Formats: sequence, C-alpha cells, structure tokens
Amino acid sequence: MPTIVTPEFTKIVEDIKGAEGPVFDLKGNFFMVAPEVEKDGRAAGQILKVDLSSKQVEIVCEPNIDGDGGIPAGCQVDKEGNLYVADMRLGILYVKPDGTFTQIAKIDSGGRAMQGCNDCSLDYDGNLWFTAPAGEIAPSPYLRSFEEPFGSIYCLTADGMIIHLESNYRFSNGLAVKHKKDGRPEKLIVAETPARLLWSYDIEGPGKITKKTQWAKLPDPGCTSGPDGMDFDEQGNLLVAHWGSSFIEVFGPDGGDPVKRIQCPFDKPSNLHFKPGSNSVLVTEHTNHGLWKFKWECKGMPQFCET
Repeated sequence: MPTIVTPEFTKIVEDIKGAEGPVFDLKGNFFMVAPEVEKDGRAAGQILKVDLSSKQVEIVCEPNIDGDGGIPAGCQVDKEGNLYVADMRLGILYVKPDGTFTQIAKIDSGGRAMQGCNDCSLDYDGNLWFTAPAGEIAPSPYLRSFEEPFGSIYCLTADGMIIHLESNYRFSNGLAVKHKKDGRPEKLIVAETPARLLWSYDIEGPGKITKKTQWAKLPDPGCTSGPDGMDFDEQGNLLVAHWGSSFIEVFGPDGGDPVKRIQCPFDKPSNLHFKPGSNSVLVTEHTNHGLWKFKWECKGMPQFCET
C-alpha cells in the first residue's frame, strides 16, 4: 500500500473559474488560467497573472479569434518569458507578457484541422508536446472526447512543424516529458482521464514516438475521477493531480502503482507545478476553483526555461 502523506496546504486565491495551467517564468512571475469564464453564455476564458504575496489577480489576456472566445487550459513558458497556452477552442496560442497573442496554426503539418488542446510540456530541446481532447478548433462546434475516443496528442517541433502523433484517446489530458541524465528527451507520459490511465511512449526525436505502453493506473476512489496535470520532481518521481479523489498520486520513475499519495484539502486537484529551484508546489483545484501551495520532499525537475 502506498504511504499517505499530509503536508500543510496554504490557500492563495479561490473563485478562479476552472482554475488550471499553473506556471512560473524565470523572473518568478506566476501565471494560470480561468477556462470556465463566460460572457453572454459564450466561452471567454482568461489567462491570468497572480501575485503570490499580495494575492492580486491580473488579467493578461482574454483570447478571442474572429468572435470565438477561448477555453485556455494548460501553459508552458519559454526562455524569453512568453507563454505557450493550450486552448480547448483555439488550439495552441503564443502569448507575450503584454497580453498580445498569436494562434500558432489552424491546420497541422499534414493538413488536418487542429483540435482543441488541453495541456502542454516543453522538452529540453524546445519541442512542445501537447494533448488535444477536443474536436476541431473554433468555429467548429465544441466537442470533447469523454465518450468517443477522438482525443489526440501532437508535437510542435522547435523548427515549427506541428505533427499529429496519435488519436483514439478518451480525453487525453495532462502530460510530461521524462529526460535522460544528459538532458535528452526520453519518454512522453500522457494521461487518459476517464480510464484513469497513464501511457508512456519512447521519444525517438522531435515529433517521433514509439512503443505505447501502459505506464500506470490510478487507484479507483469509487467515484468519477482521473489523472489531470502532472510534474516531475528532481528524483524522477511523477506527481499527478488525481481529479475527484482528494489526492495527488506520486509514481516512481518507472510508473506502476503509486508509491505515495498526497492528501489534499479538496477533492478535485486539476494541475500542479513546481516553483523553479524550489520544493514549493503550486496546485490548482476545482472544488473551490482555487490555487494552493505545499512543500514537497525535494525540488522539482528543472523546466525548459531553466535549462
């Protein structure tokens, strides 16, 4: 049986609708998203900057393309402090600190219409791996792959190619890249939420994966639950937000069953992110639509922007 650990959680803010996408830049600025904001019954999600000391929340931008608002869900930061944002309606957005943004593409490099995106992870070579559990991006109707397995995974390579890697997921969600000791990308871990599964692939190069293998299965809490966002610690353990269960699951470097379970003071953790160079973990959740922090046993694995 995995050990249950109960660190002290501190709430920072709440009432961030659909709280998701926690990320730091190298200057210590903290960003997250509010995907569930609506205006006049239409999507109007927000990308936010949060001052963790004063708890002040600032809107960086409210992405909208040709009248279609966004549903931003996952974020990464490059070395210049710009955000990559995975958006369920608008695909992949590139957002500058001043709030100006660009939609990366409407079609992938094979000519397929882009799907709506949920989470993303930059490897140390600057390739952006991302999940796409939604149907075709706006203006197509908003569809999600909870029932029909049309969720996908993609890679935006460092040289600008958008490669569709695989489909047939029931809601492909959080993901993370495991690196070798020399910094080369080694494995891609992808969450399939309704099945409570984590899948792994060998990374052969930019936009090239092989050997899909079941890497882990999350415990069944007896209610609707599944893996969401995730992050590696510096020892190679993967911390996974287990939405609906009240736990963050901790898996060893080789997956399998959880080695530890972190008890949360809320039942719907949605994502987590280590503060650079620190053992502080920022956690978003959907019980209070809040942002919390706790101290882990070790520091996080360095992010792309730190390398």
